[in-house]
Amino acid sequence: MRLSLLASGSKGNSLFMETDGCRLLIDAGLSGRETIARLSSIGVDAATLDGILITHEHTDHIRGVGATARRLKLPVLGSARTLQAARHVIGRVDYVEFEPGTSFVFKGVSIDPFPVTHDACDPVGYRIESGEGGIGFATDLGIATRLTHDKLKGCRALVLEFNHDERMLQDGPYPWHLKQRIRSRHGHLSNAEGAALLEELLHPGLQGVFLSHLSEVNNDPQLAMAAARKLVDSQNVCSPDLFLGWQHQASGVFEAD
Repeated sequence: MRLSLLASGSKGNSLFMETDGCRLLIDAGLSGRETIARLSSIGVDAATLDGILITHEHTDHIRGVGATARRLKLPVLGSARTLQAARHVIGRVDYVEFEPGTSFVFKGVSIDPFPVTHDACDPVGYRIESGEGGIGFATDLGIATRLTHDKLKGCRALVLEFNHDERMLQDGPYPWHLKQRIRSRHGHLSNAEGAALLEELLHPGLQGVFLSHLSEVNNDPQLAMAAARKLVDSQNVCSPDLFLGWQHQASGVFEAD
């Protein structure tokens, strides 16, 4: 099992994951060229990818999907509504539709897309299960619902949203309507909310946690990491490796046998 956030933030998001020999991107918000370059930076040949999963139609998650998929001849997997909303950005590719709430098998791994709360037409998180364990992915969500908690329990690795520091957002330069949108049930999780979600998901088998979608304006990587580290240390349940997602470079790589 290998994971790395190729990019994370408001300017572009993409996760590389490999499990049981299946190599996927979750979202591709960078240009096709930059996506391939960042894969190379972590030692991955882009030609070995099997597909691209998309979470929702916002541009920072799908900007490079079309170029990457066409260049590498990859299928693009998403919910029917999301794919319909994203087609004008992605263009002509091989689309594979799924229904949120219904798991399916792709290249030998089980993919369970589940609804999340965000201001998009049909946003989803993912639980990806293989013989190597579970990978949970939930970013761009205004609240962590009970369904989100249930879907992400027992994972070996997690990618969770730590978007903003509440005080930095409050005192920051964004207009009031945008602050309200970020704080809303269809916006983004704060560091405190991300840590609260993580608290529910700690278990002895959790080995890696990625802190994702950090705002460059309304967050500080040290604050996000401190929130996660304080929570993990206080619970004494497990000692997962913690990784920060960055906007301008790939994160560290989580590897598990």
